Amino acid sequence: MAEYICLLYRDTLIMKCPKKSPMYLRTVFLLLGLVWGVYICTVCLKQTSTVSNHKFQSIQVIENPTPDTNIIEKLEAQIPTLHYPKPKTFSRGECAQTPVRFFAILSIQRSGSGWFETLLNSHINISSNGEVFFPSDRRKNISSIIKTLDRVYNLDWFNSGSKNECSASVGFKWMLNQGLNEHLKQVVEYFNHRGVSAVLLFRRNLLRRMVSLLANTYDRNAKLLNGTHKSHVHSQEEAAALSRYKPIINTTSLVSDLKEVEMDVVKAIKYFNSTRHMLLYYEDLVANNTKLNDVQEFLGLPQMELKSRQVKIHKGPLSDFVKNWDDVVKTLKGTRYQSFLEADY
Repeated sequence: MAEYICLLYRDTLIMKCPKKSPMYLRTVFLLLGLVWGVYICTVCLKQTSTVSNHKFQSIQVIENPTPDTNIIEKLEAQIPTLHYPKPKTFSRGECAQTPVRFFAILSIQRSGSGWFETLLNSHINISSNGEVFFPSDRRKNISSIIKTLDRVYNLDWFNSGSKNECSASVGFKWMLNQGLNEHLKQVVEYFNHRGVSAVLLFRRNLLRRMVSLLANTYDRNAKLLNGTHKSHVHSQEEAAALSRYKPIINTTSLVSDLKEVEMDVVKAIKYFNSTRHMLLYYEDLVANNTKLNDVQEFLGLPQMELKSRQVKIHKGPLSDFVKNWDDVVKTLKGTRYQSFLEADY
């Protein structure tokens, strides 16, 4: 202990602090370093765990995306349903594996549906069977309607337009007043269930349609073509003969009559909006031939040039075909139907 004691002036005894050894200091710093290292590692591990969880959650979301039902519905609506009918009345033979698309032309009289159907039937793969619901017994109730529909789409319906064996698209023409207006809901359900594509064909100019309807009704009794009634003609001479008759339009009920037809069309469009459908207007078909390409694409068929022998009957200014034209003009001027007075088609 003598080395830790020193004798100062006046015999004062002083205790001297011992010098810490370098080994001791190194040990202290080493311990502090270890503690700090452990703390840093703990913090890093927590951060790594949090990041890993976020990454895992992100991967889970990517691997299990929620399907966009709107996109799926739009894609499905673009593709016509394929069918493989097995008719009871004949064998399709080698065409049994040829898929068939179902369609229906929904329209109102004198809207160009007859002309449109002849265009479709000029396609080698289309069979459109005319107004199958013209006879009232086929539409007396929803049961008879469904029975007729099943027969058409099973390829067991025969007429001059039938190409049943190897048809790629089969349908018919259906007027709204032939049992369709009364059973819109049930027909829409049937179309959706059976995968029937609806082609809605109407006329924008309802006044021209009215003139055509009145003239056609008159000819049913008058039979202007050599004692024969024809709703559609195939020559300019026949068209000129029929167009000579000028109907008198009832101006008292004209606006309400136009509105009634308009409401029927709007109602049909609204109902069939939930089906796979295509909306066409006669005026667009006449003015734009590419619309027929759109129809063929809609039906899922190869493109062909479609032709018809039918000739338009009332061609030219509408004033040439109405006997009381001045009264009609006075009635429609200032109404929502005024544009009908000037339209060409």
